[in-house]
Amino acid sequence: MELGVSMFADLPVDPMTGKHVKAKNRLKELLEEIKLADQVGLDVFGVGEHHRSDYAVSSPETILAAASTITQNIKLGSAVTVLSSSDPVKIYQRFATIDLISDGRAELIAGRGSFVESFPLFGYDLKDYNRLFEEKLDLLLAINQNEEISWKGTVRPALTKQKVLPRASGGGLPIWIASGGTPESILRAGKMGLPLMVAIIGGYPSQFKRHFAFYENEYKKRGYDMTKYQVGIHSHGLISDDRKKVIEDYFPLYAAQMDRIGRERGWPGYTMGQFEMGISPMGALFVGEPAEITDKILAQVEMFGLTRFVMHMDVGGPSHQDLMKSIELLGTKVAPEVRKAVSK
Repeated sequence: MELGVSMFADLPVDPMTGKHVKAKNRLKELLEEIKLADQVGLDVFGVGEHHRSDYAVSSPETILAAASTITQNIKLGSAVTVLSSSDPVKIYQRFATIDLISDGRAELIAGRGSFVESFPLFGYDLKDYNRLFEEKLDLLLAINQNEEISWKGTVRPALTKQKVLPRASGGGLPIWIASGGTPESILRAGKMGLPLMVAIIGGYPSQFKRHFAFYENEYKKRGYDMTKYQVGIHSHGLISDDRKKVIEDYFPLYAAQMDRIGRERGWPGYTMGQFEMGISPMGALFVGEPAEITDKILAQVEMFGLTRFVMHMDVGGPSHQDLMKSIELLGTKVAPEVRKAVSK
């Protein structure tokens, strides 16, 4: 059972100006947070890719390369790589480079992304949304398996006996498929025998039981080795020694970020009632003290048969101090109890 953290490097809003703070300081804080996650024995740290004014990271590979030089054991991955608007050759080369610098700790989670700014930015048409991902995933997987590649598709120039270098250690990069719960993504991961990471960031996690059952059935049906079966969830959370205080402090930040996104998508305003439902034992938010977070993770391990749980901690831009404390508690209080429980 692996436990870890992911972040998008949300940029806090300056209460004096109403504008997001500059990226420079947040990026330095992010590296300190990754270093601490390694020090407290967490298994994985994921960094997201966005091309928006409210996030600091547009190039996860750059951050992960820097992190590889200040960490020793933790796996370093994307959360996610927006493969549809990227070039699979460059993506492989960058992650293979991180893999070599980090002595084999790089991994890649490929997804279509929850935002679409990268498509016009890099000259892609949203009408090709599905085709872009399918063809580029096919090419990425082929590159991961073969140093010399011949490939032909419709979304980029063909390759004829081209070598893609450098090569990742250990026979290839671990490549996961990310899904927000769409059946197409889950079917794709199961058919290909790829690890699946499901984002459960709202509502009731129990609603996702059929998704995990579907994936497991597809994986088994195609005869893949169940000893290599990997499935995880990515959920929002923040841990504190003081439940009352973290709820009071975090709700305004979390709600403000949900409302910023919601205004773009026509959502109603985020309410305290939604937040309270989310942090309840049945909800999808992991906000509270270590003991209750431990119990909630274990409930979802049992519900879904998880091999990995990743807590996404910086939604809305909580302070660096609060993030460091949350990472510390996840590594020193929650992770040991979860590991002990699942090993019985």
